[in-house]
Amino acid sequence: MPQKELPFNLEQIQKLVEKYPTPFHIYDEAGIRKTVRELIRAFAWAPAFKEFFAVKALPNPHILKILKEEGCGADCSSLAELVLAERAGIIGPEIMFTSNDTPWQEFVKARQLNAIINLDDISHIDYLEKHAGLPEIVSMRFNPGPERTGNAIIGDPASAKYGFTREQVFEGFLLLQKKGVKRFGIHTMVASNELNADYFVQTAVMLFELAAKVYQKTGARVEFANLGGGIGIPYKPEQKTVDIVAVGQGVKKAYRDIIEPAGLAPMSIFLECGRAITGPHGWLVTTALHKKQIYKDYIGVDACMANLMRPGLYGAYHHISVLGKEDAPKTRVYDVVGSLCENNDKFAIDRPLPEIEPGDILAIHDTGAHGHAMGFNYNGKLRSAEILLCEDGSTRLIRRAETIDDHFATLV
Repeated sequence: MPQKELPFNLEQIQKLVEKYPTPFHIYDEAGIRKTVRELIRAFAWAPAFKEFFAVKALPNPHILKILKEEGCGADCSSLAELVLAERAGIIGPEIMFTSNDTPWQEFVKARQLNAIINLDDISHIDYLEKHAGLPEIVSMRFNPGPERTGNAIIGDPASAKYGFTREQVFEGFLLLQKKGVKRFGIHTMVASNELNADYFVQTAVMLFELAAKVYQKTGARVEFANLGGGIGIPYKPEQKTVDIVAVGQGVKKAYRDIIEPAGLAPMSIFLECGRAITGPHGWLVTTALHKKQIYKDYIGVDACMANLMRPGLYGAYHHISVLGKEDAPKTRVYDVVGSLCENNDKFAIDRPLPEIEPGDILAIHDTGAHGHAMGFNYNGKLRSAEILLCEDGSTRLIRRAETIDDHFATLV
């Protein structure tokens, strides 16, 4: 079976653990930079391309600053994410604010930052105008409903809570023009963690055709199309990375076939990838504490679902390496579990692994997106540290671990 690589070894992690006890998340700066450069290069043909990193995937200002250096903006969905982007030096149209069920205070902050606002519902046009005023440019999120199929994580578009229907898009553009808005964008997000490259090309075709129809029916000239994110990563060793070059070329063909004949060129192309940028370049490092043998064999580790929710929430697969035993035969079958008082607190079920002993260090792969970010404090569990493995091989603490005092700090 193919192996998943690590940018560190047991000796390096043992030295790190002396300073920062497990569990912790560690991120590979070199890998993140390489991946985002490949994405930008794949869309270098576009008149104006921008990757708005999905802050929700890895909301840490040190990571945002790295991505800002690489030319990325920030895709934000809440007040805290807007403030985080601002503190990382990302402001103005470098921010795309795509939220839903939005409190008015968040629209006010987005307007203060001069962010591009991407509305989720037709009623939000009046709501935004009332509480924050309409900006120079407004975008709308399109939900294609039964026109497209989604996938397990984001669900079928027709059942999703997000976006405008097709008819509402036309109605919304007419209303915005009536209110004096003259610049427009359009957006969609219909899948999450999708590995089929053709899916993203089909999404571009759908959005480009809609932009052309909007121009024809309402006279509103769409100046950017945000194709969303949702590009998946190969969580399993046998899976393949999405061919981002093929996606870029497929979108280029759709642009030339649809946008140019419609008279909408030059149109900017935006993406809001999160998982695809940082996901493969993060690991949850944890130590085996206990070995339990009852009806099954269990390895209890010092991390838990509070450090990585995806396996318990979705039944998601995350590969596990036992450091120092990467090449050892996988002769045992374990459930790898945490200590929450919840039976779904499991990182792996019936997983073939090498023989594991208490004290062994495990690296759980692909936690660079929706890992630490989805943490919580149930059972009084404390959220772990985040560490950056820098390009020069050094390490830097970019978020300290929570303490008991942190946990009780908000009590009155």
